[in-house]
Amino acid sequence: MSRVATLLDPSAPVRVVQVGAGGMGRAWLRLLGESAEVELAGVVDLNPQAARDALTALGLGSVPVGASLTELAGAVGAQAVVNVTVPAAHHPVNVEAHFLGLPVLCEKPAAPTVAEALSLAAVADATGQLLMISQSRRYFRTLGAFKRQAARLGEIGLLTCDFFKAPHFGGFREEMEHVLLVDMAIHAFDAARYLLGRNPVSVYCEEFNPGWSWYAGDAAATAVFEMDGGTRFVYTGSWCADGLETSWNGSWRINGANGTAAWDGAAAPVAEHVAGAVADGGQPGSASSSPDSLAAEGETPEEIAGALAEFVRSLRTGEVPAGEIHANVLSLAMVEAAVRSSQTGQKVLIWDVLDDAHRQALAVESVPAAREVLASWASPLEALERAGHSEQSVSMTLG
Repeated sequence: MSRVATLLDPSAPVRVVQVGAGGMGRAWLRLLGESAEVELAGVVDLNPQAARDALTALGLGSVPVGASLTELAGAVGAQAVVNVTVPAAHHPVNVEAHFLGLPVLCEKPAAPTVAEALSLAAVADATGQLLMISQSRRYFRTLGAFKRQAARLGEIGLLTCDFFKAPHFGGFREEMEHVLLVDMAIHAFDAARYLLGRNPVSVYCEEFNPGWSWYAGDAAATAVFEMDGGTRFVYTGSWCADGLETSWNGSWRINGANGTAAWDGAAAPVAEHVAGAVADGGQPGSASSSPDSLAAEGETPEEIAGALAEFVRSLRTGEVPAGEIHANVLSLAMVEAAVRSSQTGQKVLIWDVLDDAHRQALAVESVPAAREVLASWASPLEALERAGHSEQSVSMTLG
């Protein structure tokens, strides 16, 4: 497969329609309204008046609003879609956009289940359109610096993330099952794949709910992942952990043959290299500890602005972005596998989760072209890894 990005004028802003104008939607509206890389051409929402109110509050009252993506995208000449709907709506909105010939940048998670995410990967293949999932936490500059520190540590044995927060959300989160794993842990799981450049093999996970928890579902968990190559990633978290809270990114530590690096989730990471190991600057050095320079990160945009910048760059260059659907499915599979392990008390293999999801997706797929793609996959894991790691990509044409 080859991705060919053809904009009539590659220097012109990309005309984007946003779907969804709720809480997170307003943050995206502000970003799209301010960005020089895109033009906010329209907003779709089931409640058009709510969308108009959101736009007016942001000084964007002249932006067209509608209740139908198909109708509004055609009317305004959209070139791409930003999907900020609730997770249950991600699949139908992404499918509609792709069959309109439009690439999509979609808020995480890709879908509520791995089966639906596999369907989305198949639709992307069938239509030749890009679907990028916005894992916005990948774009912190200090995380990029931590990844560079990790690359200097040689063979990696262990990566850990501790996450301890005590938010009182109210509403649906406090009633959710598996609230920590399903609603929050995917950020850390995806970051682990990014840091290590490796994919998960298996997981053993235990969930529990402390006696003082204000959540109905389990708000604490420990998960031990084996990554390909044998590296372990250990995640420990709690959403009812008052006192000495970590950052929202958690607190990270990575140990390798050449030493250890640590990141508190906010400030610049630090590293200590063993005597004789290659340290910063490529020189053998004795044990030392110093903050990694953030110079390589420059003033690159962070969080959702970083995701948007990479999406636009991909449309203009044809490069496969981080968060491309085939690769992102594996982050979602880590969540589903961890939940299954906590329910069964057994280690769960990632490929078993993918195989089960593949069968489920085939059984219910209603789009003939997508079903044909799904049926062609002898192994969903091999199909995802082949597509996700390829330097080639899907064809898309933007008018």
